[in-house]
Amino acid sequence: MIEAQQLTKRYGEKTAVDGLDFTVKPGTVTGFLGPNGAGKSTTMRMIVGLDAPSRGSVMVNGHRYARHRAPLQEVGALLEARSIHPGRSAHNHLRALALTHGIPARRVGEVIEMAGLGSVARKRAGAFSLGMGQRLGIAAALLGDPRTVMLDEPVNGLDPEGVLWIRNLLKTLAGEGRTVFVSSHLMSEMALVADHLVIVGRGRLLADTTVADLVRASGGDTVKVATEDPARLREVLAGPGVDIAGRAGSEELQVTGLSAREVGLAAAEHGIALYELSARAVSLEEAFMNLTRDAVEYQGTTAGVEAAAAGGRVA
Repeated sequence: MIEAQQLTKRYGEKTAVDGLDFTVKPGTVTGFLGPNGAGKSTTMRMIVGLDAPSRGSVMVNGHRYARHRAPLQEVGALLEARSIHPGRSAHNHLRALALTHGIPARRVGEVIEMAGLGSVARKRAGAFSLGMGQRLGIAAALLGDPRTVMLDEPVNGLDPEGVLWIRNLLKTLAGEGRTVFVSSHLMSEMALVADHLVIVGRGRLLADTTVADLVRASGGDTVKVATEDPARLREVLAGPGVDIAGRAGSEELQVTGLSAREVGLAAAEHGIALYELSARAVSLEEAFMNLTRDAVEYQGTTAGVEAAAAGGRVA
């Protein structure tokens, strides 16, 4: 379990992390999301003692990271996959970690096999591709068979097979009762693996919720319906938890809180003719963008792309 209480980090006048309160529980995959510059990496560094909080605290399994006698057996972390000596082989890198942390030598072979590194284990890590480097970093994080696993952008550089491997690995670790905390910008992957979400923006907590609840709060499934009598259909569909929007004079309504099937059955029961009935689900990416719209520190523009497409010249 990871517990942050009023966790704050300042660099001079810059507040990178601002009073975060959250708990990452065992048995679930918790996604750690936020725009670039939101404070995710700084938060993860404080969890494993690489940065000291300016205020507040963060505990892992009931203690500060530095107080654990065998930290690699408590927390396995991937923060920077390339933080290894390029002249050392994958096997020797893991072997050195095992020797210095009291981890049995047999565990090296186990994590090499788990990460799919068997064919390159004796090769210099400096020659590894980004994806193979990621696999080695994840193998190192799992070396101590830790109760808590924390991975920062673990699918970077991985091919489709590697992405599927990570997806299944995260679910397996959580299924074993471990605490799994994963930072990623890939909303499609988070939608598939995360049970819970901690979302930050400009260093502050924006949401501590489930994927389903976040999507629901952002509109959930929206049903678009067109009818010659929108006013009457509004009356028929109105009820607790149902939201109906539509422009004055328009035949179209946007309905949330009811499925397309429920809307269609209600209209048929009251003899209301429909011209159109379609459902659209809000994605995790859309819900995330809606939530963090005002917390994005670095924003690009499509002006250059549009000009180029129109044959214009961008200086």
